[in-house]
Amino acid sequence: MNGMASQLIVIGGGAAGFFAAITCAEKAPHQHVIILEKTATLLAKVRISGGGRCNVTNACFDPAVLVQHYPRGGAALRGPFTRFQPRDTLEWFARHGVPLKTEADGRVFPTTDRSSTIVECLIKAAQQADVEIRTSVTIDSIERADRSGLVVRSRTGEPLSADRVLLATGSNRHGYDWAAALGHTLEPPVPSLFTFAIDDPRLQGLAGISVPNAQVQIDGTRLQQRGPVLITHWGLSGPAILKLSAWGARVLHDRQYQTDVRLNWLPDLNDDQLRQRLLMIKTEQARQWIAATSPLGLPLRLWQRLIGAAGIAEELRWTELSKRHIATLIEQLRHGVYRLHSKGEFKEEFVTCGGVNLDEVNFKTMESRRCPGLYFAGEILDIDGVTGGFNFQAAWTTGWLAGQAMAS
Repeated sequence: MNGMASQLIVIGGGAAGFFAAITCAEKAPHQHVIILEKTATLLAKVRISGGGRCNVTNACFDPAVLVQHYPRGGAALRGPFTRFQPRDTLEWFARHGVPLKTEADGRVFPTTDRSSTIVECLIKAAQQADVEIRTSVTIDSIERADRSGLVVRSRTGEPLSADRVLLATGSNRHGYDWAAALGHTLEPPVPSLFTFAIDDPRLQGLAGISVPNAQVQIDGTRLQQRGPVLITHWGLSGPAILKLSAWGARVLHDRQYQTDVRLNWLPDLNDDQLRQRLLMIKTEQARQWIAATSPLGLPLRLWQRLIGAAGIAEELRWTELSKRHIATLIEQLRHGVYRLHSKGEFKEEFVTCGGVNLDEVNFKTMESRRCPGLYFAGEILDIDGVTGGFNFQAAWTTGWLAGQAMAS
């Protein structure tokens, strides 16, 4: 097939690469579409996503709302989401024999609750569309051809000529290098979506305790998120933490993941409302031990740890609570400062902030504005979403657009 004008190459056997290859091959069956994957494993990230369940997308069907879940790339995705959005993703998988279900928080999973269902669907669809899949291919370079198109050189086999090449290499540094060699500028890649490693006596021994509605803020910034917070063996996790890590990815990287974060365990109350509530409890429960029950809806062990941090002895009764005690307790409940000393891991579902500069890509076709015949899809672009299926949706959408355009 070497040198055939109709040969199209997709580099990267992940979600975006497969979706683009399938879309292209289904639309233009006369084209010879090849997927080249460096490793021996196809769709590795799909396999581990969602704890092995695969969070396919999110049931957010309004493009204007959908783009608000992308710390980087939301504006660029506004147009693409009017052409292929989560509703289209649901329909695509249903057409290919995979029913999906939507959970209460909007996350969408296969009804089997197994990521292998999605992996098998994509591989089968590619095979049925006559996509050629090659694994364990180590690429050395991608170069412009003398006349038109591109040449892909690998360590094994003859150079492959192609009219069009799609880079869907995720956060692999080689993909960034090839994009740069073909004229693109890169936003420096840094981690996004991670947990907070915090060593603080207020949290020690409380792993597994969660608060459904807390507010967390990066000190000295306006960056804050509100939602469930989970105490872990190493610090803090949960949706609010993961979202804050995404929106604050660059700030936290610049601070070398060593900074203060402020935790408000009771964001529905302001300081005055909380003071009045505590005074009312003091009156109503005057003879009871303060540490015996948690009167504000927080888990009891967390409540006990916070009143201890406020200097309130375990044997103190509510009637003995002083104004100074109340002030320090409000400080712990709504303005606690916790020291982030490093970033933790979020399972194996790493996401990278940064990548190919979006101004250098035509988001109607996903074709490079710098190198004709070169296309991009997925995480190689400076696009990243918060947790909840949004990163996969960006992969499906950019892959679909690239596949449509490459087939034309």
